[in-house]
Amino acid sequence: MSSTDRDVDHALAYPEPPASPLWHRHGGAAARPLTPAEQKRNCELLVLVQRTTRPRSPRPTQTLAEAS
Repeated sequence: MSSTDRDVDHALAYPEPPASPLWHRHGGAAARPLTPAEQKRNCELLVLVQRTTRPRSPRPTQTLAEAS
């Protein structure tokens, strides 16, 4: 099967924009790798956060008409 101009994904035709300068480290100490204990703790916290639901904001007991 041959590729034609219609088969080309034009989203890939443009170069990726440059990264933000805030993402680069300019000198200083390099980031230290996480220890296995830190990796395990991060994984456990991630699982915990993904399982818990965020509470809804409490609804006011008064209606808007009663409050004004």
